[in-house]
Amino acid sequence: MPVRLDAIDWAILRELQGDGNITNVELARRVGLSAPPCLRRVRALEEAGIIRGYRALLDPKLLGYEVICFAMVQLAAQGQAEIAAFADRMRTWPVVRECWTLSGETDFLLKCVAANLPAFQRFVSDLTGLPNVRSVRTALALDQVKDAPAVPLAEE
Repeated sequence: MPVRLDAIDWAILRELQGDGNITNVELARRVGLSAPPCLRRVRALEEAGIIRGYRALLDPKLLGYEVICFAMVQLAAQGQAEIAAFADRMRTWPVVRECWTLSGETDFLLKCVAANLPAFQRFVSDLTGLPNVRSVRTALALDQVKDAPAVPLAEE
């Protein structure tokens, strides 16, 4: 059953999605509450699972990751065990930053970062050598056009 949110809850979500580092006092001021009820609402949103966590957004290039790429992986067999085994491997591979299962020809879409082209080439070689991998198509990212929060919150 979906959680019922009022206008203040939506305002809290908008503010936190824009700046997860905001203080509770500033958040309360922006949404028109005093600090204690604002904190109770944030905790309730966390407990309901709507707010899953907070994180810092880092610039990969400034940290030495010059290559961002996408890999489209097709498995030879798509049984539940094979998909689970591949997904488990992706969860442990630091270069893989996002991993999505897809419908259609591509079974998995990976967003990856690598320090340089040789590291990217090693990654592709290791990926194509995994058991049950039928094919891998890759695309190097040239430029990021948009980087928006994960959930487009409607204006009320």
